[in-house]
Amino acid sequence: MTRLISGLPRCLLMLGTFCLLFVGTGWSADDKDESDIAKRIDASAKVLTEIMATPDKAIPDKVMSDAKCIAVIPSMVKIAVGFGGNHGKGVATCRTAAGWSAPAPITITGGSWGLQLGGQAVDLVMVVTNEDGMQHLLSSHFKLGADASAAAGPVGRDAAADTDVKMRAEVLTYSRARGLFAGIDLSGAVLTQDKDETRLLYGNFIPSADILSGKVQPTAVSVPFLTAVRKYSIQSKEQSKSDAGSSVGTASASN
Repeated sequence: MTRLISGLPRCLLMLGTFCLLFVGTGWSADDKDESDIAKRIDASAKVLTEIMATPDKAIPDKVMSDAKCIAVIPSMVKIAVGFGGNHGKGVATCRTAAGWSAPAPITITGGSWGLQLGGQAVDLVMVVTNEDGMQHLLSSHFKLGADASAAAGPVGRDAAADTDVKMRAEVLTYSRARGLFAGIDLSGAVLTQDKDETRLLYGNFIPSADILSGKVQPTAVSVPFLTAVRKYSIQSKEQSKSDAGSSVGTASASN
């Protein structure tokens, strides 16, 4: 009995140590998750900045200036071989009366385009071109090519995207891998709200419709992504106006 009692403090000490390690591990996991979403938002900003910094390979100015929403998925990876599915996480933002909304965490899964991606991590950019596409994104779950029409987007800052047949699509899609940037067919892929990362980013779950419609204030970690979106959408709009003015001036001179 004496031996049992003397061994009790040691057991309690071991139990307490275990509990502290468990709780500490939990805190570390939470910190890591919060760090991951911050890194993902920052990576999304860098992807958009690097793509738009190359005029001959960038998203056309007309597409950016008229965009209703912009979504970026940095480093999407394959989850199967050959024609299997793919999975990635990123963020989306939409235009509101007050400017671009706070970013909503999203995931993209599926799609029969494994071979086209070459079995590696790729960066994806999706541009919602009209109100119908925006409503699909607000629904927090839709399938490209089924619920919303999608097409590989035209490339080149000066591309005449407004006359391209692809502009009839609700979502224009792009990929970047090994330094190459081009439109990509994402038909069959499903976009959903990432509920776990939404909780991490905002402290509690908020429907993507509320976030993307401008009802939520962006957090500090969202600044890099929103800054990049604002910069290139405004820059593209100004460039489009400048090009239109030059065209009018040329036409007048020729007359």
